[in-house]
Amino acid sequence: MTGTNVLRGVAVAGATAVLLAGCGSASERAADDNGGGGEGVATLRVGATPMPHAEILEFVNDELAADAGLAIEVVEYTDYNQPNAALTEGELDANYYQTVPFLEEYLAGNQGADLAYVADVHLEAFGVYSESVEDLDDLSEGADIAVPNDSSNMDRALRLLEAHDVITLAEGTDGQASESDIEDNPLDITITPVEAAQLPRSLQDVDAAVVNGNYALEADLPETANALAWEETEDNPYANGLVVRSEDVDAEDIVRLNDLLHSQEVRDFMEERWQGIVLPVGGVEE
Repeated sequence: MTGTNVLRGVAVAGATAVLLAGCGSASERAADDNGGGGEGVATLRVGATPMPHAEILEFVNDELAADAGLAIEVVEYTDYNQPNAALTEGELDANYYQTVPFLEEYLAGNQGADLAYVADVHLEAFGVYSESVEDLDDLSEGADIAVPNDSSNMDRALRLLEAHDVITLAEGTDGQASESDIEDNPLDITITPVEAAQLPRSLQDVDAAVVNGNYALEADLPETANALAWEETEDNPYANGLVVRSEDVDAEDIVRLNDLLHSQEVRDFMEERWQGIVLPVGGVEE
């Protein structure tokens, strides 16, 4: 996947200079940082995709961070691979956009990365959307369905289609199914892998698409397209959470940020802002 990151609220050139200067661990930077958020305030640079992750972080920064001695500088990315690379290289203190399966896939292909998943924060249910079909039962023979092209999200999309009897996957492919693992395909559906961020745009060219929750929200699909099916949320392993370099898992400022992300205020914000599409996960931190 490709894409460019966008820094909110500051000029790109100036923000880039700040990021490149910001090496070292989160705890080391916090000890030295009295400038970004005021005296005694630790500034954390956190990478995120725009919706809902960046919005959640901005809510935390605007409403909660100062009282916890934090300031959050949100660095937006429009693809899924750059935030882990930037975190590994020390340009970020944390990122917030991914699932455990996605992180595991990234680490398997990037042996030099030493990243750790801190905790689940929220779940975005995958949905099957269409501009031309009103019900899954209306799919025609030979219909074309777009799915995310990265392996962890492709597996998740195919599981959703299997759960609704569109296809059947071969046994023993849990967590790694691709289109070649489709064992039964009664409608002779064509599966078309597409970069996740481009799935909403693909709706004009396919019969349906299985779209990641954040990209569906950005494209306003729940309001503008037909939602044909939803992913089950109970015992769902695909929650999104906070990720840091392994050395920073127990850093005081990371612990404080994680606590804020699990606060009642953030839970209420998610529930009111996204009406059940973005679901808070984990206990409330007092």
